This record gives sequence, C-alpha cells and structure tokens, in this order.
Amino acid sequence: MADEVYMDIPQVERMAKSFDTFGDTLEMVSKVLQGISITLKVSAFLTLGGSAAAAAMIDRIQPRLKKLGEKMVELSGDITSAVKAYRDGDLSGSRRFV
Repeated sequence: MADEVYMDIPQVERMAKSFDTFGDTLEMVSKVLQGISITLKVSAFLTLGGSAAAAAMIDRIQPRLKKLGEKMVELSGDITSAVKAYRDGDLSGSRRFV
C-alpha cells in the first residue's frame, strides 16, 4: 500500500503567513522592550534603583523574544519552501504521464 501525501496548499500558505506575522510582531516587541530597558537604566538614579530592577528583568526577556521572533520567521520560510516543493513536485511528476 502506497503512502499518500496531501497538502491543503491555501491553508498551509495561511499558516506560513501567520508564522511570519507573529515573528514580525515578536521582533517589534523585542525592539520596544530594548528601548524601555535603556530608558529605565537611564532613569535608575532617580528611582533609587527601582527601575534598574525592572530593566534587569526586561534584559532577561528581550533576547528570548528576539530569538523566538527569528525562529517564527524562519519557520514561515520553511513552510513556504515546503509548499513550493510540493507544488513543483506535483507539477513535474504529472508531466511524466502526459
């Protein structure tokens, strides 16, 4: 019995677009957090170190968000490549039987 592979191409393309959008959003949030962290560090002497603690927490979160955003964009590219390979493979394979 042969294994069959089926891909709902429009649905998978929407999924790739969702990953790309989510990745872009995470990268934007990462940039905003980086700006907030810099602002908090600058104002640390006025708040007697309170904002420095908040900046330290942001500094732990921000790199992870950036990396996660990059991974989401990478996944989007991988999914798009899979759709292209599926579509091209289907077309090139069907030409053999014409």
